[in-house]
Amino acid sequence: MGDNDSLAGFLAVAVEAAKSAGEIIRQGFHQKKNVEHKGQVDLVTETDKACERLIFDHLKKHYPDHKFIGEETSAEYGTAELTDDPTWIVDPLDGTTNFVHGFPFVCVSIGLTIRKVPSVGVVYNPIINELFTGVHGHGAFLNGNPIKASSQNELVKSLLATEVGTTRDTSTVDATTNRINSLLFKVRSLRMSGSCALNLCGIACGRLDIFYELGFGGPWDVAAGVVIVQEAGGLVFDPFGGDADIMSRRMAASNGHLKERFLVALREAEETHQS
Repeated sequence: MGDNDSLAGFLAVAVEAAKSAGEIIRQGFHQKKNVEHKGQVDLVTETDKACERLIFDHLKKHYPDHKFIGEETSAEYGTAELTDDPTWIVDPLDGTTNFVHGFPFVCVSIGLTIRKVPSVGVVYNPIINELFTGVHGHGAFLNGNPIKASSQNELVKSLLATEVGTTRDTSTVDATTNRINSLLFKVRSLRMSGSCALNLCGIACGRLDIFYELGFGGPWDVAAGVVIVQEAGGLVFDPFGGDADIMSRRMAASNGHLKERFLVALREAEETHQS
């Protein structure tokens, strides 16, 4: 393996790709305010596709033998199943609803798994210019400065993030709001920022203490963030207990202290809802 094939090399190439894609997002973010409704949808699609193309072209140029999983064009670029091969898992624009509304929580997320283990993560918000990076075994950083998860160990003083998800049928919405209702009595407050990747980064840098989401889009939402959380001393896990699985479309994360307490609270929330 040449130097370019080291984790540091992978990270450098991923950061270049994220910054280039971020430029496209920044331009779209600031131009779209006067676009009609259909036009906004088109703009999101165009921005998404342009960013994904740019990122994959950049990565393929450096790593022609790697595999690729992307949100927009999984079929076009490769596989939707995770193998042991080095695999880049990319969300070119996380927070599309925020993008449409001009709410500045949007990002590019680029993760690399090696033997199925998330090993390199880059999450870049070009609007507020925050670049989160993590490399397996080498720590997590925000704009080059080391970050670490919070030390909060009381659930009642913790800030919880979640997302409602995209499904809007009555039973799903009811289950979601009942869960939140129960949890609101046990934490300090709740945030829904509209980006799964940035929520994970919030755990990593201590802005948030706990995060969970059920039914997010796919592994591209979490592949990068998982590395960043773990390298910052946080924990990622399945919200219903067990190990985190980036392919399972459900994920929880916390600082190093709150996992067990949160799992108990979440279980109680489920039981309240079912009784």
